[in-house]
Amino acid sequence: MGQFNSLILLSISLGIILFIGTAASAKIPRKNYYAKICPDVENIVRRAVTQKFQQTPITVPALIRLFFHDCFVSGCDASVIIASSQGNTAEKDHPDNLSLAGDGFDSVIKAKAAVDAVPGCKNKVSCADILAMATRDAISLAGGPSYPVELGRLDGLSSTAASVNLPQPTFNLDQLNTMFASKGLSQKDMIALSACHTVGFSHCSRFSNRIYNFSRQNPVDPTLNKQYATQLIGACPIKNQNPLAAIPLDPTTSSTFDNAYFQNLINGKGLLTSDQVLYTDPRSRKTVNSWAKDPKAFNAAFIRAMTKLGRLGVKTERNGNIRVDCGKFN
Repeated sequence: MGQFNSLILLSISLGIILFIGTAASAKIPRKNYYAKICPDVENIVRRAVTQKFQQTPITVPALIRLFFHDCFVSGCDASVIIASSQGNTAEKDHPDNLSLAGDGFDSVIKAKAAVDAVPGCKNKVSCADILAMATRDAISLAGGPSYPVELGRLDGLSSTAASVNLPQPTFNLDQLNTMFASKGLSQKDMIALSACHTVGFSHCSRFSNRIYNFSRQNPVDPTLNKQYATQLIGACPIKNQNPLAAIPLDPTTSSTFDNAYFQNLINGKGLLTSDQVLYTDPRSRKTVNSWAKDPKAFNAAFIRAMTKLGRLGVKTERNGNIRVDCGKFN
């Protein structure tokens, strides 16, 4: 019996040591991570993103979508940037990622080059961290809040199209909440992140279900503002529809990151089903009404949600590294 108890104690002790060792080796994102590694990294990235933004304003929604699509799948590890290779279809080529604008990828690549051009910084800053910083800077350039970005992520060693599972534009509130909850994100986090649709565009195919054959009684979704629905039908005719037609997600301030997204929902001008449901469902309507009136409260909630999103799936030295080229594994 004594020998049995000793074995149990030994097993517990080894388990504790193993847990401590694992925790110690994990890279937990934190502020000022690069203070001694590459002290000016945030300014370097900001300058690169600012230059790209001045050339192409679409950089803002491109980076936001890229960051979300990266973090939401296998964690914030820049796996969405990896190009497919023979025998492996990467996340980038999943149907849900084919519409990611090239300006987002280009922004990260250019920022990475700018960082690596600085003596002492080369190959010391991960693509995942550069994407996180670039996204924050793009939001700020579009009029949104700036916020401290936690850093210290490593780049992932895997990227497969089969791993992609993203929220869909047809989702109802239960589906949205279930998917976000699986990532440790609350309903308020989900609503705050959905407000990224205050910038950017969508294609007709993503919302055509709302303006054609919605139901036998109502060909057009009755939750759509009638004038807005007429505009959408004109932009997306049922015949000879242009698959490349880009419709602003925010019909009022499409190039500004603000709380107009929530005001649009109140007025029946949410473009996607997954947008408008945030107002039509009484469980989320109170939050929409609140943030439509209080931009400061929305900004604070958005920063909290982005911070939580940025902590998903952080890689350790065992399953990550710092890529030399963001588009391919070392």
